[in-house]
Parts: sequence; C-alpha cells; structure tokens
Amino acid sequence: MPPITHLIVEESGAYIGKHQGRLQVRKGRQVLQEAPLLYLEEVIVCGRAVSFSADAVSACAGQGIPIHFLSFRGTPYASLYSAGLTGTIMTRRAQLQAYHDARGLTVARAFTVAKLSNQLGLLRYLARYRKDREPDVHDELSGLMAEMRALLREVEELPMSDLETARPQLMGIEGRAAQKYWEAVRLSVAVGADWPGRRGRGAADPFNAALNYAYGILYGQIERAILLAGLDPYAGFVHSDRPGKPSLVLDLIEEFRAVAADRPVFALFNLGIAIQLDERGWLNDTSRRAVADRVLERLDSQELYQRRRMVLRSVIQTRARQLAAFLRGEREAYPPFVARY
Repeated sequence: MPPITHLIVEESGAYIGKHQGRLQVRKGRQVLQEAPLLYLEEVIVCGRAVSFSADAVSACAGQGIPIHFLSFRGTPYASLYSAGLTGTIMTRRAQLQAYHDARGLTVARAFTVAKLSNQLGLLRYLARYRKDREPDVHDELSGLMAEMRALLREVEELPMSDLETARPQLMGIEGRAAQKYWEAVRLSVAVGADWPGRRGRGAADPFNAALNYAYGILYGQIERAILLAGLDPYAGFVHSDRPGKPSLVLDLIEEFRAVAADRPVFALFNLGIAIQLDERGWLNDTSRRAVADRVLERLDSQELYQRRRMVLRSVIQTRARQLAAFLRGEREAYPPFVARY
C-alpha cells in the first residue's frame, strides 16, 4: 500500500499524535490511520472533537505540512502553517502597491479571463459527447457557450483605468457568465430534475454540497500556494476587501475551480456514483470520502503547462510564484491560466 500523502481525518473523537516519524490517528486504543511525515503533504480535518498533540503540530510545522480545518459542509474555517511562511515583506509590499497601478489591472483581468475560459473548456468537453446522442441538448449548450464567449470577449476588451472602477465591472460580467455556466451544467450533468441551481452556503442538495466540499479542499491548496509564494492571502484584486476575507485566495481559486473541482465532481454524478446527505443535510462519510478522493486524484494528475507536463497541484504553486514575481516586477506578464481538455 502506498504511503498516505493527504491525511483526511473525519472521525469524531479522533486524536492525532506523532509516533516514530509518523502521524498516528487513534480513537481510544484503536489506530485508525498512520501517515509517514516523510511523504505527507497535508492534513485535512473535517470533523468535530478531533484533537492534536503539540508534537504532531510541531512536526507538521517543521516540515511545512499544512493542517486545514473544514466544516462538514466543506467550508474552510482555519489552517495551521509554520510561522515562517508569513515573513516575506518585499513581496507583500509589491502586492499592496500593485493595487494602484497597471499590474493590478493586469492580474484582475487575467483571473477573470482564466475563470471564464476554463468554464468554457469544461463545457466544450461535456458537450462533445452529446452532439450525436442528444443533438437538441448539444444545440442548447452551444447557444449558452456562445453567450459565454461573448462575455469573455467583453472582459478581454474592457477598458480599465483603475481597479476601483474595474472591480464591479468584472464581477458583474462574472455573474452573468455564471448564470449561463450553471444553466449549461444543468443540461450536461446528472444533477437531478429537482436541482435548485447553484447554491453556496446552506446547500441542501447533494450536487451543491459536493461542489462546496470540493471547493473547500481546493481552497487549502490555493491558500498554501499563496503563502509559500510570499503573498498576502487577504489582499486581492477582484474580490472586495473585508476584514477576515481572504480576497487573493478567492481570486486565484477562480483559475482552478472548473479544472480541479467542477470536473471531478461532475464526473462523479455522470458516472452515477451515489452522493448522499445525512439527516443533518451534510454529505455523509462515504460521500465526503468519494468527493475528496476524486479531487485529490485530480490535483495529482498531469496537466500541460508552458509546454511541459506538470502535476496540477504543482501548476497551482507555479502560478502563485509567477504572480508574486510579476507583482515584484521580475516577470513582464501574467497571462491567464487556461487548461486543455
């Protein structure tokens, strides 16, 4: 059995300790999981009454292993990192200054173009198999994609003089594109006849709950990449500033939602894999594990980026570092990330 690289702890009452170079998850006297620190990349805690030893936290911090905490609905509410990751002042100073000049405008446009482009790429992939089998559905999807392409051109051609003015314009276009995207998803993914449309917090259906949980896992990857690149996760360019709101995480995640979260969740539903809620309206244990496994598998899959194949999670880290270099003036451009299907 290969060593655990992504330790997911969901059992209420579990205890995570360090034992002979491994993280050990126990409940009472029973050992539930063991993960060698040498191979471990992250710990995801999705459960109540999970406790840690100080040794376990220290070992993770010392080896750069983040610990992410998600609610049962998949909402990230805390992360633990080594304190040394926050000590990069030069990059953060450049990041804050960029908000007021052309660099901020370039980055904001790139995030939005990447989001719409990757949504379109995924829809084209889904529509490909319906041209002969369901021509009416294919025609409807084609119409929605044409409307999204028009919105994408609107972003690319939008005159932007300052970020304060551009922000609401970009968010408005994103919102209109999202309506088309989720309408197309309804046609191309087996979401169920009673699917209420896209819902974030408080989702009460399996499809939205699965998406929210997938986004929570992806959020941890994005936040880690941003911190490792020396950037401030709370100083974004598209999403609004608000105390406690990680605006840059919410900006950068838009490049990868369709690629790393939507695609594996859509596959689960189109393959007919049962995703169910428990009596509280949350994903049950089996469903959470199924979603997590699919998303982590996607993050470990190969993606063509800059003419070479890279693991997708490495692409995320590379994008964050390239963003930091662009903001510092060490790169001439920050082009949108557009995946291939």
